[in-house]
Amino acid sequence: MGDRRVLAGLAGVGAILGIAGPFGTGASMILLPRILYWTTVAAVTWSIGVLVSLSLGPMLERRGTGLPLRILTLGLVTGLAISGAVMAINAAAFGTLPSGPAELAEFVLTLVAIAILVTALGTILDRQPEGREAGAEDDSPPVLARLPVEKRGRLLALSAEDHYVRVRTDRGDHMILMRLADAIAETAPEPGLQVHRSHWIARDAVHAARRHGDRAILTLATGEEIPVSRANVPQLRTEGLL
Repeated sequence: MGDRRVLAGLAGVGAILGIAGPFGTGASMILLPRILYWTTVAAVTWSIGVLVSLSLGPMLERRGTGLPLRILTLGLVTGLAISGAVMAINAAAFGTLPSGPAELAEFVLTLVAIAILVTALGTILDRQPEGREAGAEDDSPPVLARLPVEKRGRLLALSAEDHYVRVRTDRGDHMILMRLADAIAETAPEPGLQVHRSHWIARDAVHAARRHGDRAILTLATGEEIPVSRANVPQLRTEGLL
């Protein structure tokens, strides 16, 4: 939600659907409330999709779940969660809920089908980085594919923060839900070092290094500083960084 392009996209979707008035909303609501309704639906459903993807997606990948089953699972969970959210929004906006089991089943199955389709399309787009043709060789670290397209630059560092890993590139940083060890396993072929139990750095990203007592501090090209634990100081000397 901090990305202006996301906000603009959601506002655009809300405006288009508000003007079009699908699913009977054109007859039951005037224009401005209708745009507000669809913008709310777009923002809530998009947020649910992102949360499901970030929380459930990495877990399915770690378990080795195949791509088709992963798409179906993410789409199903997202669709069910969205169904509950949209019913709550409809109850607040119109005071109505599905009138019976048949209408409820049609409502839920429609949203689940849409969620699976959107998940599949998003996965296809995410697996083909911008500026590359399908089938072109990609030797960038796999961990970068987990980032938004605009953050996929040269890999600089990884830092563990609670259950998340902050991935730093020369285009910014992004938090992903995974273990640091799993993220480090996806840094090849970028040469790098784990310099602390919570930090990994790309070898070529180090701009400067200095001693700090019996430890050390590395400065990245971006100016950010990464601590080096005492046990890893000898490794820096071996690599010629200190």
